[in-house]
Amino acid sequence: MRLDKFVLKSTQLTKSEVVTQITKGNVFVNGAMETRLNCQVHEDNKIEHCGVLLVPRPFRYMLMHKMANTLSANNDGHYPSLLTALEIKNKDELHIVGRLDADTTGLVLITDDGRWSFNITRPQSDCPKVYRVILAKPINDEAVSKIQQGLLLQGETKPTLAAKVDIINDYEVKLTIYEGRYHQVKRMFFAVGNRVNKLHREQIGNVMLDIPEGQWRLLTHAEVMSFS
Repeated sequence: MRLDKFVLKSTQLTKSEVVTQITKGNVFVNGAMETRLNCQVHEDNKIEHCGVLLVPRPFRYMLMHKMANTLSANNDGHYPSLLTALEIKNKDELHIVGRLDADTTGLVLITDDGRWSFNITRPQSDCPKVYRVILAKPINDEAVSKIQQGLLLQGETKPTLAAKVDIINDYEVKLTIYEGRYHQVKRMFFAVGNRVNKLHREQIGNVMLDIPEGQWRLLTHAEVMSFS
């Protein structure tokens, strides 16, 4: 973990105050002054601020049911950040695991554990993500076959990984993918001559969406460990 993030997670200082305290030389790592914000520190390091030994707060892991017209970002933009609905302390420490488009709804994971989120989002994780997709035109067997085999998206050199398509009706499918490329689901259906009218994520790994829209809950220990 970066030193500035460690200090932020171990004190009540704001981000700007953390920067000031480190650059002024008020933070020591294993007895030596450290002024680099990006210095990598570990659990077994002795880190002190003004002579006080720092102990980080426990990591938090949560699930949120994202509403449409909210951003998967820490700051508001054209639409509000979905973190706006989180009324908890030290919210600045949290980040969103992966991204959903502003108009996409469904399951989002939120944490302050960078190592945990990296395990989920790294390309080698093969973590399944399940979406409910409503299409502009009826789905056909040829399109299903291409998506399930993997297809080459415009501007890319590697085809998508094989996906799973379960047809619910002519205009609605359940899609399972194992990667997270930019606008991937929408681009996959565009590549087979269709368009996504509505997109909803209902599962990541073994974690299922089970709360109302706009709500959030802490993950269980078993859910957290399922991504380790």
